[in-house]
Amino acid sequence: MALVEATTERIVAAEPERVYDALADYAGTRGRVLPEQFSEYEVREGGTGAGTVVHWRLQATSKRVRDCLLDVTAPAERQLVETDRNSTLVTTWTVAPSGAGSSKVVATTRWQGATGVGGFFERTFAPKGLGRIYDAILAGLATEVEGGAPQA
Repeated sequence: MALVEATTERIVAAEPERVYDALADYAGTRGRVLPEQFSEYEVREGGTGAGTVVHWRLQATSKRVRDCLLDVTAPAERQLVETDRNSTLVTTWTVAPSGAGSSKVVATTRWQGATGVGGFFERTFAPKGLGRIYDAILAGLATEVEGGAPQA
């Protein structure tokens, strides 16, 4: 199997701590910023940052639906790692300063892809499709945090 990777990044006009706090808020913000490809969103344990267990179904294409049960860890400052119990899928979210009052958010997802012809197509097309999905999440996150007032 070959490692498949998709990376998406965005500059957000908000302080890194504010962006990270919103990203780590699985009980509130995260559910609100997920695009239509996500369904059955449910926080099963915790709800904020490390120790959270969250479930969702991700419909990456019309035929490809992935049932995800993710354990959230925070191995470094302003970093979250979501590890799927049902597959090799791991997404790392990193928030870093990017100039005065701005943050750079990077989402990198990796998994062990299929082999053969199917694996070739997965390595070729899946990162682009997943990138579009994560672009939508980052756009929603930006909308949530760029307003200036703290989110309830």
